[in-house]
Amino acid sequence: MTSAVPHRDTPPPVNNFQVDLRGLVDLLSHHLYSSPRVYVRELLQNAVDAVTARQAADPGAPVRIRLSAEAGRVSIEDSGIGLTEDEAHSLLATIGRSSKRGGEHGLETARREFLGQFGIGLLACFVVARRIRVVTRSAREPGARPVEWVAGDDGSYTVRTLPDEARPEPGTTVFLEARPGAEEWIEPERVERLARDFGSLLPYDITFEDGVGSPRPVTDRPAVWDREFPTPAARRLALAGHCARLFGFTPLDSIDLDLPVAGVRGVAYVLPEPTSPAHRAGHRVHLKGMLLTDQADNLLPEWAFFVRVVLDTDSLRPTASRENLYDDETLGAVRDALGARVRQWLAELAAGEPQRLAAFLDVHHLGVKSLARHDAELLGLMLPWLPFETSEGHQSLEEFAAAHSEIHFTRTVEEFRQIAPIAAAHGLGVINAGYTYDADLLALLPAVRPGIKVSELDAGAVTERLDPVSTTEELALAPFLATARTRLDAHGCDVALRAFQPVTVPALYLDDRQTRHERDRATAQESADSLWNDILGALRGTEPRARLVLNHNNPLIRRIAALPDEALTGTAVESLYGQALLMSQRPLRPADTTLLNRAFLGLLEWATHPTAPGEEQM
Repeated sequence: MTSAVPHRDTPPPVNNFQVDLRGLVDLLSHHLYSSPRVYVRELLQNAVDAVTARQAADPGAPVRIRLSAEAGRVSIEDSGIGLTEDEAHSLLATIGRSSKRGGEHGLETARREFLGQFGIGLLACFVVARRIRVVTRSAREPGARPVEWVAGDDGSYTVRTLPDEARPEPGTTVFLEARPGAEEWIEPERVERLARDFGSLLPYDITFEDGVGSPRPVTDRPAVWDREFPTPAARRLALAGHCARLFGFTPLDSIDLDLPVAGVRGVAYVLPEPTSPAHRAGHRVHLKGMLLTDQADNLLPEWAFFVRVVLDTDSLRPTASRENLYDDETLGAVRDALGARVRQWLAELAAGEPQRLAAFLDVHHLGVKSLARHDAELLGLMLPWLPFETSEGHQSLEEFAAAHSEIHFTRTVEEFRQIAPIAAAHGLGVINAGYTYDADLLALLPAVRPGIKVSELDAGAVTERLDPVSTTEELALAPFLATARTRLDAHGCDVALRAFQPVTVPALYLDDRQTRHERDRATAQESADSLWNDILGALRGTEPRARLVLNHNNPLIRRIAALPDEALTGTAVESLYGQALLMSQRPLRPADTTLLNRAFLGLLEWATHPTAPGEEQM
C-alpha cells in the first residue's frame, strides 16, 4: 500500500505560535527588564498613549490620568480612547499588537506620537501582578458598552460587557493585584516615587492618590531648562538645584542642549570634581517626556566624560526593553551634535568668560586636552589656558611657547623630573609629556603656532646646552675619562665631561627613545635562543648610545678624578653610573644590577681595607 504524497503545489497548513505566559513573564522580569520597577512606566505609558489617541480624534475631549496605590493594589484611570470588546480580545491578549497601528502610515504615526505598545506593555505588568483587570469604554464607538477584561498570570483571560453605569465616560481603568513576593513594588510610597521618576516630564497632568490626603501631582512641567526666570543668575541657581536633586552634586556649570532638528532639549551639568576619562557616566534620557533610562552611556562622545546630561527627545530609538538607546545613525548624529555644543560652550567661555573657563580647567583640563588633540582650532583657542608641567614650572602652552621657539619634551615623568632642574638652569625649554594626551598636543603645536619647533629631548640636545670644560682641564683629566669610558663601554654608555648646575648633581644619565630601543633589543638578545639571537643581532641599531655626563663643578667628581688608584677610579665611576641610572628611574637590566652590586661591594671593600691591590693588611 502506497502512502499518499501531498502535491508539491499544495501549501502547507498555517499554524500559530503558542505563548506560555508564565514563561513570558519570566523572560520579561529576568532578561528584558532590569527591574520590576518598569511596570509603573508601562502603566503611565499606556494611559498617556490612550489620551494622545483621543486628543488626536477629539481635541476638546477631557484629559485625566489618575494613579492610585493602596492595600496591595495599584490602579490607573485615564480619559483616553478606550477599547471595544473586539479590540480587548485582539489587542490585550495579542503580544506585539498595538492599538496605535494602522498600516505603514499608522505605524509611522505611532512612532512619532506614542510611547509604546498597549499589548506588550500591559502584559509586562505581570512582573508584579498576579491578576490584571481592565475596565474600558471606547470613544470611537459612542454606543459601545463598557468592557471588562480580566487576566491571570496563568495565561487565561475573560472578556465581558458591563452595564453603562460601570463606566459612563470613555476611557480605561487598569487594576493590578500584587503577586506573592512582589508586594514591596505596590507600596504607595514606592509607586509615587517611581511615578515621579518616570513621568515628571509627561505632556499631561497626572495625579497620584494613596487614600491619605488630597491628590498630589506627578508631573512637573515645563522642564526646568524650558522655564522662564527673572535673571540668568536665578536660572543658574534653579539648574544647580535640579542637578543636586537629580544627580547628587552641585554642578560647576551648566550647558544648554537645544537641537530642534534632532528633537532634543536638555542640559549638561559639569562635574565639580575630576573624573577618570575611562569612566562612562550614565545620562538621563526622556523619550517624549517618559524617562527611558538614567544610565545611557552612549549619548555623548567619549571625551565629554566631565558632564552628566538630562534631556528629552522624540527622535531617538529605544531598545526592545525601552531602557536604553539604540545605537544607530540617528544617535550617532545626535552624539556628534551634542559634542559640538559642549565644544561651543568651551569656545564661548574662552572668548568672554575667562574666569569661569579657568575654574573649569582647574578641574577638567584632561577632558579638554582629550578633545583638543583631535581639533587644532580648539587647541589654538585653549593654548592660553591649558596647564603643562615645564622646566620653568606650571605654565600654559602659550606662555611657554612665547619664551621658547624650540621646545623639547620628555615622554616619561621620571625622565622629566631628572632633567628639569638642569634644563631650567641652562635655558633649555622642556615640557613633561608623560601625562595623558600631552605628547599628542605638543605634536600639533607647530600647526597651531608656525615657527615653533617641537622635538623629543635627546642626549645630544642636553649635552650641547651644558657648559664645556676648557681644553686644558679636559686634557689633564684624560686618564680619568679614559678609565671611565672603558668601564662603561660594555654597558652601551659613553662618557662626557661638562660643567652644569645644580652643583649638587654629580652625574646625569641621558638617553633617547632610539637608545632605549637598542637597550631593549640587546637585553632581549641576551636571553634569546640561537634563532632569535641571530634575528635580533641583525636588527642592531646605529643610533647614538646613552651618555653619562659628569659634572665638573661637583667636588665629588673632582676628587674621584684625582684618585691615583685606577681600579678604585673605575669602581667609583660605576657607582656614579648606577646612581644616575637609579635617579632616571629606568628599568635595570641584569647587567646593570650586577654592576651596582659589584660597585657597592667594591666601595665597601675599599672603605674597610684601604690598601693597594695585592698588599697585605698589617
